[in-house]
Amino acid sequence: MDQAARDEICRLPATELAARISRSEISPVEATDAVLERMAALDGVLGAYCTPAPDHARARARAVADRIARGEDAGRLAGVPIGVKDLITTKGIRTTSGSPAYEDFVPDEDDIVVERAVAAGAVVIGKTNASEFGYSATGHNPLFPATRNPWNTALTPGGSSAGSAAAVAAGLGPVALGSDGGGSVRVPAAHCGLVGFKASMGRVPVWPGCRDERYPGVSGWESLEHIGPLTRTVADSALVLSVLAGTDPRDRHSIPCGDVDWASAAQPADIAGLRVAYSADLGYLPVDPEVRRVVADAVRVLESDLGCRVEAADPGWKDPGEAFAALIAAETDLRGMRRLIGVHGERMSPHLVEMMQHPWTAEQFTDANMVRKSVVNRMARFMADYDILVTPTTAVPAFPLGIQGPTVIDGRTVPDTAWTGFASPQNLTGQPAISVPAGFTCDGLPVGLQITGRHLADAQVLRVAAAFERAAPWADRWPM
Repeated sequence: MDQAARDEICRLPATELAARISRSEISPVEATDAVLERMAALDGVLGAYCTPAPDHARARARAVADRIARGEDAGRLAGVPIGVKDLITTKGIRTTSGSPAYEDFVPDEDDIVVERAVAAGAVVIGKTNASEFGYSATGHNPLFPATRNPWNTALTPGGSSAGSAAAVAAGLGPVALGSDGGGSVRVPAAHCGLVGFKASMGRVPVWPGCRDERYPGVSGWESLEHIGPLTRTVADSALVLSVLAGTDPRDRHSIPCGDVDWASAAQPADIAGLRVAYSADLGYLPVDPEVRRVVADAVRVLESDLGCRVEAADPGWKDPGEAFAALIAAETDLRGMRRLIGVHGERMSPHLVEMMQHPWTAEQFTDANMVRKSVVNRMARFMADYDILVTPTTAVPAFPLGIQGPTVIDGRTVPDTAWTGFASPQNLTGQPAISVPAGFTCDGLPVGLQITGRHLADAQVLRVAAAFERAAPWADRWPM
């Protein structure tokens, strides 16, 4: 196979790659080798994969090829190379969570999502880089070089699913799994020009990483954490969700998915007349002017080209940022994390150590829960009047490596976490939300449009995203 053919494989969406593999037009081994070759060429700069697993991947690809040769159903993801975020457990493949405390940890069990992806024929090609334990919306940690944005390698790809986003954006696999406790799938999708989907709470079961006392420090965020795909197309995200979604007795929050036809939902449909609320800033967030411009243009596509009934409206809650930080701490294994800091603290991320050693009080945790209830209730009342809420995904485009976030946005001094303020409310409410590419800044950086649906209206969110994708296509643009 020549270089042009290998490059073509790396640029195929997962839906097409899986179809061509099932028809024996491309072998799983060819697909895996093409991606591994591209990884070897590009990842020294990008740092998307912290633990490549080429031997594991090739063995898995050969097993899938054997199933196809025997005429067996190899699964909906047959032969598709995928990356898995380093916070998600993978049996036999090192899983560090970006922390010195887990530097040499090799799990003896897969997370449910990995079980399901592999059972569907996917080929895990390695673990993707993430911030330490996911406590940052960027892509640096104490163990590995910082992940870089393929659109501009001096900038962050966002996080915490940083490596997953950089990998897919650069063609190092058409799919990568990320986790999203406060926007960590949607934020890097926005900064890397991808689709990042956080389904409704419970659609995708999470276990054991966020549930198990066997992993001190890792377990936590039980009512906030979601696992979801980063892809280049809406149909690819739907394909992955069709494999990952569904109840599992190991996750008490998991729910059935029989009300969603994932494949049909991702087909472009007529959404004329849909009631769309557009909030440019949620009523309180400063937003970079370029982000405002790009997202406003995208909203005009929904209104003018797709016939939606768009109305400027804010849900009406106050900024829940401080409450969200307290809820993260409340859902963290604080005792376990502080033990880890006692041993490894000098090598751990300073912002994480500071957060874990903060003198949190019970009143702060209960106050945060009351704020959460207020956001949930206000959102439910707000969404009674609208089918969809659209906002920017992030308040700024990608920014330089080495910082947690800008402290000045549109002339206002803000905390260095304020730029993620559009993403965390959906973790509080558990509603489905997707980030899709809205367009590009004058400097050529991607900007994300976030589409939020009513609780459990995952299919509606996908339909709107697919319609927008058809009206304003993006998948033909590559950073490298």
